[in-house]
Amino acid sequence: MRQNPERRAALLDAAIEVLAREGSRGLTLRAVDAEAAVPTGTASNYFAHRGQLLVQILHRTRERLAPKAEDLAGPLDTKVLLGRLMERMRRERSVHVAMLELRLEATRRPEIQEEMARFQALELEANVTWHLDAGLPGDRDGVVLLYFAMLGMIVDDLTVPALLEAHPVDHLLEVMVERLLPERPTG
Repeated sequence: MRQNPERRAALLDAAIEVLAREGSRGLTLRAVDAEAAVPTGTASNYFAHRGQLLVQILHRTRERLAPKAEDLAGPLDTKVLLGRLMERMRRERSVHVAMLELRLEATRRPEIQEEMARFQALELEANVTWHLDAGLPGDRDGVVLLYFAMLGMIVDDLTVPALLEAHPVDHLLEVMVERLLPERPTG
């Protein structure tokens, strides 16, 4: 297998675009070669099989979606951070759509489901830990609920954006933060 990291990243970025545009059935090594504008057979030099490609796409999506320093700049405010997350999601729409396709593929392929479950659990734990370590309001359960609520909003924004038109996202983010992450625990 070839190890040129820049070429591998370019092929994975091409695969993300194919997956987002064509769906899982359209994702072939040939389609990745065409999207990356490289000679036929190049992707097969980097990925032994389609399953390996899918797992590496999963990891590449996280590299591309990780917040940059400017996304976390300024005083930490959960609503502002969530707004920036929505902006990144809209800017990187194809990466998020590719992730949805990977989730669907995981329902049919146990090896992908296993990798995705492990990967998503690590991501969730990292998000919860970062939130709590940053001293932002809320407890562990509230942060977990916020994660799943945001995931649902992102899925709807990607797949049926008209559904959110009647519900301004900024307002929903504010309500989610107020209700799920109170300054002081209730009870």
